[in-house]
Amino acid sequence: MTLIASDASHGMGEMLNGFDCPAILVSADYEILATNKRYEEAFGAIDFGRSNHCFQISHGYKVPCDQAGEDCPLGAAKASGHKERVLHIHQTPRGPEHVDVEMVPIHDNDGELIYFVELLQPVPLASGVGSDQEMVGESEQFKKMLAKISRVGDSNASVLLLGESGTGKELAARAIHMASARADKALVTLECAGLTDALFESELFGHMKGAFTGALNNKKGLVELADGGTLFLDEVGDIPLSMQVKLLRLIETGTFRPLGSSEVRSSDFRLICATHKNLFEMVESGEFRNDLFYRINVFPILLPSLAERRSDIPLLAKSLLSKIDKKGKHKLTASAVQKLQTLDYRGNIRELRNLISRALVLTDTNVIDEQVIELALEDAPGRRNTLPARAIRGNNGEAEWVDLKTHEQRYLDSVLAACDGDKERAADILGISTRSLYRKLQH
Repeated sequence: MTLIASDASHGMGEMLNGFDCPAILVSADYEILATNKRYEEAFGAIDFGRSNHCFQISHGYKVPCDQAGEDCPLGAAKASGHKERVLHIHQTPRGPEHVDVEMVPIHDNDGELIYFVELLQPVPLASGVGSDQEMVGESEQFKKMLAKISRVGDSNASVLLLGESGTGKELAARAIHMASARADKALVTLECAGLTDALFESELFGHMKGAFTGALNNKKGLVELADGGTLFLDEVGDIPLSMQVKLLRLIETGTFRPLGSSEVRSSDFRLICATHKNLFEMVESGEFRNDLFYRINVFPILLPSLAERRSDIPLLAKSLLSKIDKKGKHKLTASAVQKLQTLDYRGNIRELRNLISRALVLTDTNVIDEQVIELALEDAPGRRNTLPARAIRGNNGEAEWVDLKTHEQRYLDSVLAACDGDKERAADILGISTRSLYRKLQH
C-alpha cells in the first residue's frame, strides 16, 4: 500500500486493509491520500508524487462529479454528515465499469469532517462499454437497475425480477448471485415454463428409483443442488397452481421430500424468481397464489426494455457484435447504429442480437452499414413494417398522427424540393449516401 507522509493518514491508511473491498482515503478537498491492497489489485496503483483527485483518477474529470453532471458521494456526505451511496462508472485497467460507491465521513474529536473513506464494490457482469462484461449500458434506467442489484446482492433477501422477454433477467440473476456471499456455491436454474405437475416436482425435489415409470435411478432435485447457493426460478408465473402450494411450503420451511421418499430433507438457498407476466393480475384472477406472491416479492427489480434505454443501443450493438464476431473482423457504421436506434424491439436484447447475427451473414464486406441492416429486416418474422406513430403538425396546424416511415418520406420530399430535385445535394444535407437516398425513395 502506498501512503503519503502523514501520521494521521498513515494510521487511516493502515485501517483500509481491514476492508474486504477496494477502499481509498480521501481528503475533504477530493484528494486521494491512501489506498488499500484490494484497490491496487482492482484499479491499479496510484502515483502519490503528484496531485491526485478522486474525480480525476476514477472518472477522468477536471472538476468534481457534481460539476460534471453526475452525483458526487463526497459532496453528498459533506452536506449530510453521514455516509452516502451512489452508482458510478469508474475507469479501470479493463475499461469503464459500474462500481457501487459508499462514502463514509470521518470526524475529528471536535466533530469536524477531516477525511472520507470511499468503499468501492464493482458490480459483477456490468460494464459501461462494450467489453467482455455481459451487462452493458450507461443510461439512467440501466444504472437504476444496477444500483438495486448491487444493494440486494450481499443480502439474503428473495428477489423478483420483472420485465419483458429478452431484457436479460437471467444475467441479472447471475449478477445478484455473484455479488452475494454465496458466489462460491452453485447458481441452479429451473425454467418453469411448460412443466407438468409431475415433472416440476421431480425437477425441483428429485425422486427415488421406482418412484414412477421411467425413474430408473435416484435423482437429486435442484433444491438440493442449490444448498448453500442460489435457486433461480425462471418464468415463475408458469408454475402450475397445484404446485404453488408445495413451492410455498419449501420457501417457508426450507424442507422438501423427494418423490417416492418418506425422508424430509432441508436446503439452505437464496431464492431469485423471474417473470414477464403481471403476477398481481394473476393473483387477482386466481391464477397465482396470494401468499406465494408475497413470499417471492420481497425485493422486486424491474428490468427496463430497450424502448426505455434506447441510448444504450449503440453500446449493446457493438458489444453483441464482438461476441458474435469473435475475430473482430466486422464493424458497424454510424448509419447502421442510428438505424438500430430507430427500431421497435418486441424481443428486446434478444431480438437485437438476432438482427445483428443476420446482418453479419448478409454483409458482403467487413462493414455493416444501414443498407445491410435494412436487408436483415426484410421478411423478419414478427417485425413491424412501420415504426411507432408520432404526432406531427399538419398544414392546418392541427396534430396529425402518422407512422415514422410516412414522416420520414415527407421530410425527404421537403429536402428534395428545397434542392430542386438534386439527389446528390439532398443526400449530402441528410448525411447519407446517394444510394441510401434512392433506396429510401423507392420504399
